[in-house]
Amino acid sequence: MVMEYCVCGMQEMLDSIPEKRFPVFQAHGYFCQLLDGLEYLHSQGIVHKDIKPGNLLLTKDGSLKISDLGVAEALHPFADDDTCYTSQGSPAFQPPEIANGQDKFSGFKVDIWSAGVTLYNITTSLYPFEGDNIYKLFENIGKGDYSIPEDCGPLLSDLLRGMLEHDPVKRFSMQHIRQHNWVRKKHPQSENSVPIPPSPDTHDQWRSMTVVPYLEDLHGYVEEEDEEDKLLDGQENIYTKEVALPGKRCPAVIFNRLSHTGSRGTGAYPATRGVRPEGEGTHPGQDASPSQGTPSETRTPDPLESRTWSNPLRPLCCFVLVADGNKVSIAKFWQVLY
Repeated sequence: MVMEYCVCGMQEMLDSIPEKRFPVFQAHGYFCQLLDGLEYLHSQGIVHKDIKPGNLLLTKDGSLKISDLGVAEALHPFADDDTCYTSQGSPAFQPPEIANGQDKFSGFKVDIWSAGVTLYNITTSLYPFEGDNIYKLFENIGKGDYSIPEDCGPLLSDLLRGMLEHDPVKRFSMQHIRQHNWVRKKHPQSENSVPIPPSPDTHDQWRSMTVVPYLEDLHGYVEEEDEEDKLLDGQENIYTKEVALPGKRCPAVIFNRLSHTGSRGTGAYPATRGVRPEGEGTHPGQDASPSQGTPSETRTPDPLESRTWSNPLRPLCCFVLVADGNKVSIAKFWQVLY
C-alpha cells in the first residue's frame, strides 16, 4: 500500500507555538479541507467517530488528511439511516448523546460535533467542555453548557453554536455548514501563519521530504553560472567516460583542459585533442592545411581521424568530475553533439 507522506499532525503544530491556536485564515483553510474529507467519508457510508486535531495530518504544502480510522464504522450499504450503536472516540470530543449513554445515535452528527469541537480548539486554544476526570467531563458535556470567547466574532460564534447544538436533530448538517457565511467568507491574512515545526527527535526542519536541502546545507549552494565560470576559468583536470548508445558508435574523447574557446566559441563541440568532426576544416585521413602552420609530413595523424563518420550528429553523454586537491565532486553533466 502506497500513501501520501504527511510530515506532521495538526496537534503537533498547535503544541509548537505558545498561543496554541491558528490564525483565523489558517484555521478556516484547514476546516474547509476537513469538511471535504468528512463529506467524502459520509458519502461512502463511513462514520469516523474520532475527529480531533491529533488525527488530522498535514503535508508540506498544507494539505490536510484525515487519519486513524481505528474506531470508524462502515454503515451497511442498504441501511435506512446513519444510526450507530457504539462509540470509542476521545472523551473530550464526544457529543452529549454519547456522554448521556444513549443506546443509538446519528453517526454523521457525531462527526459534526467532533468537527465543531476541533474548530473551537484550533481558533481559541480552549475546549468547550472540560473536567477533572472523565466522569466530570461527560457530566459537563451531557448538560451542554459552554461559552464562546468574544474575540471569535459573531459569524464564528454562530457556526460553533450550530455545530455544538445539544439536540442532534437541531445540530447543523454538512449542507448547513457549507452554506454558512463564516465558511463561505474569504478571511484576510492578518497574522503570520503557523509553520510546520522541525521534527521533535532530530530537529529536522525539512522533515525528510527531499535530499536537496540537506545537500545544500552540508556542501553549500553555488549558482549555476558561477559554477560554470569556475570550471571555465580554472585549471582543473576534467575526466570523462563515454556512454555507448545502442546501435551507435561514440568516439572516445579525453577532455584534458576546458577552455573558453572550446566550450563557448562555436557551441558545436568542446575543445578536444585530435578529434575534429567531418567537414570542420579537415576530413578523415586528411592533414591539416598549411595555413595552420603544421607541415603534413611531420604531423602525427590521429587514429580517430581515420574513421568514417556516417552520422553527423553523434551524442556523447558523459559525467564530468572536477579534481580539487583531495576533493572530487560531480561538476556537470555534459551532452556533446558531433
